[in-house]
Amino acid sequence: MTVKLKVENVSKIFGSRVKKAISMIENGESKSDILAKTGQTVGVYNASMDIMEGETFVIMGLSGSGKSTLIRCFNMLNRPTAGAIYVDGENIVEYNSQQLKYYRQKKIAMVFQHFGLFSHRTVLENIEYGLEIRGMSKEERQKIARHQLETVGLKGYEDQYPDELSGGMRQRVGIARALANDPDVLLMDEPFSALDPLIRREMQLELLDIQNRLQKTIIFITHDVNEAFKIGDRVAVMKDGKVEQIGTPEEILDEPANDYITEFIKDIDRSKILQAEHIMIKPHGLVSLKDGLNVAVKVMREQGISSVFVTDRQRHLQGLVTIDRAIEGLKQRKTLQDVLEKDVNTVDPSEYVQDIIPRALDSKYPLVVVNEENHIEGIILRVHVLASLIGDNGNGEKADNEVEVNS
Repeated sequence: MTVKLKVENVSKIFGSRVKKAISMIENGESKSDILAKTGQTVGVYNASMDIMEGETFVIMGLSGSGKSTLIRCFNMLNRPTAGAIYVDGENIVEYNSQQLKYYRQKKIAMVFQHFGLFSHRTVLENIEYGLEIRGMSKEERQKIARHQLETVGLKGYEDQYPDELSGGMRQRVGIARALANDPDVLLMDEPFSALDPLIRREMQLELLDIQNRLQKTIIFITHDVNEAFKIGDRVAVMKDGKVEQIGTPEEILDEPANDYITEFIKDIDRSKILQAEHIMIKPHGLVSLKDGLNVAVKVMREQGISSVFVTDRQRHLQGLVTIDRAIEGLKQRKTLQDVLEKDVNTVDPSEYVQDIIPRALDSKYPLVVVNEENHIEGIILRVHVLASLIGDNGNGEKADNEVEVNS
């Protein structure tokens, strides 16, 4: 993957005694002690990270952790005290005013927590505002604004005013306005925290859908660990201005870097974060329709299992056969197709564990994970689902009714 934004040893200290503050940090003094002794506020200290093109990168932390200070360095609303920020290989910290203006208009946009809409402008006028500032013709900017309005699912609301919309709808307008400039990088500073829980969940799904279609580089700020792990491809956890750990949600859940991270994630609802692809196991046995019942019985005996999934020549899932039905079929001179059980529970790799739980508990057989081409990618046992909720990978001994299948 290509690095879109590279952060190298960035610090942001608010105050005039910067060297004194940095010296105290290096000596291990806390952010609160530095403020009390010097009056200097440590916003961010020595932060480094690579943010990849097209990923959703979440910066997470409690109030005062430095996450919002850091994201404002990315569009130079906060000028770093030290360090460098490279976007497409250029250090934006060294930009002059003209370069910075172009960068903010063309490459980066921001969505704010409290919407930031103009109450006297219609929805369409709000979305086209940035394009208007750039001097674009009314016809062209309205065309772009209408397209972005449709992108966020608000077609038909062009002539409404912000106070006529729900909170979630106003935030959609804010996203559309940011997207109107077609930025490479989209900054989102706690954009959903002012919304009620139901609307917040809807907006999280909406953002995932938009990102799936547009593939922007999104840098998202939140204090909510469940939100961070749900939408982030990777997550950076901050505390007192420092980056404590960077990794995928699974990496942070499985290998917390220190006690602070362990404490931070202890109450996370794993069922809302982990997906089928995270808890499935790679299958080991497979039978093709062309192989027949004798091969099916042989595979099950060798693997010590009581059923096996069956595919066609193109490795598309066809169903499964149990050992009882296979032996009975041989006695009656039936084919594998004749005894095939086609009513199997399939799961998409991206489905969340919370949505899989009911099917896993009700199914006699493992769930089979298939991709868009109906190719088998893995299987999920009931034990995998339950173990994922308590942080175990679930790959222990086989359950009695485990079905083995090759990917």
